[in-house]
Amino acid sequence: MQISRWIVSAAAAAMLALGAGSAIAAEKIKIGTEGAYPPFNTITPDGKVEGFDIDIANALCAQMKVECEIVTQDWDGIIPALQAKKFDAIIASMSITEERKKQVAFTHKYYTTPLSLVALKDSDIASTEPAALAGKTVGAQASTTQANYAQDVYAKAGAEAKLYPTQEEAVTDLLNGRLDAVISDKFVLVDWMKKASDGCCKLVGDVKGTETEAGIAVRLEDTALRDRLNAAIDAIVADGTYKKIQAKYFDFDIY
Repeated sequence: MQISRWIVSAAAAAMLALGAGSAIAAEKIKIGTEGAYPPFNTITPDGKVEGFDIDIANALCAQMKVECEIVTQDWDGIIPALQAKKFDAIIASMSITEERKKQVAFTHKYYTTPLSLVALKDSDIASTEPAALAGKTVGAQASTTQANYAQDVYAKAGAEAKLYPTQEEAVTDLLNGRLDAVISDKFVLVDWMKKASDGCCKLVGDVKGTETEAGIAVRLEDTALRDRLNAAIDAIVADGTYKKIQAKYFDFDIY
């Protein structure tokens, strides 16, 4: 009788342990990012993914007390990959737009940015107004708000809009003289000009009326995860964690 009781108790304990293990496993959140958008997300030569987005992702996971796994994905396929459950959320400097809200649910913003325009330093482009780009070739990363602006505004004013899979390819073509200008998020261009442009270029200025908020995207049905992420965003902003991360990359407020 005692042996039978021991067997039952051992089985119950094993089931509890299995349940606890499953609960722990379920508390891993996979975060999708691009890895080609410095300083927000980039892949180092040794294969490590780093940047502002990654630090924010890790801080949010720590706040929620879950394990954080970073998964890289080409930008063009990042929303389909989320919908296919390759990962649970996108933290990749994704602008919150009405069109994207039809496909994903967004959290609160975690930073705000305008679009800006960069050109070669000896360029005659002196304004971001559409008329100033007539007859010019403007590059942008495809499937972004800057690509939309290049096509919907600059192209209609007489410019040629040329789209690229990544931001890095766009600025490479600018350096090689195949573009007259590149439109992108201001903070990305500022970082590139400080670190990699080698004095080639000038920041023409901010593009009026283009300020957007970047948010975290989850599947439309994942409202519980969105709410947890919102609470975590609010918490890291309130306790100073956000400012510490921001200071690593920017000497001005991006929130």
